[in-house]
Amino acid sequence: MKVAFTLPYPPSGNRVTRRGKFHQYESPEAKAYKTGVALLLKSLKVTKFDAQTKIAVTVYIYRPRASGDLDNRLKALLDALNGLVWEDDRQVVEIHAYRAEDKANPRAEVVVSA
Repeated sequence: MKVAFTLPYPPSGNRVTRRGKFHQYESPEAKAYKTGVALLLKSLKVTKFDAQTKIAVTVYIYRPRASGDLDNRLKALLDALNGLVWEDDRQVVEIHAYRAEDKANPRAEVVVSA
C-alpha cells in the first residue's frame, strides 16, 4: 500500500513545544498545524496503515526561502501524521527527506508506503 499527499509548509521544530513555568507544552502553532493536517487528510480520505505495518516515509519540503534546516521541519510534520496515517510513530522504520525552494508555493509533499 502507498499513499501520497501534499501538506502545508510545516512549522519549525523549534516552535513545536514551549516551556511553561513547570512543564513543556505543545505550541499553538503546532496545534494549529496538526488540526489543519487532520482536516486535510480527512477530506482526502487518506487511509491509516494498521498498527503492525512497518512504514517508509519520503518527504519533499519546498521552502519559501533558502534558510533553515530540513530536519527542523520534519518534527512537526511527522508528529501531525502520527495517529492519522499510521497508528504509532514506532512503525516508521525509514525516512527519506529532501528540500528545495519554492517561494510561490511552500509545501510538503509526502509519500508513505508499507
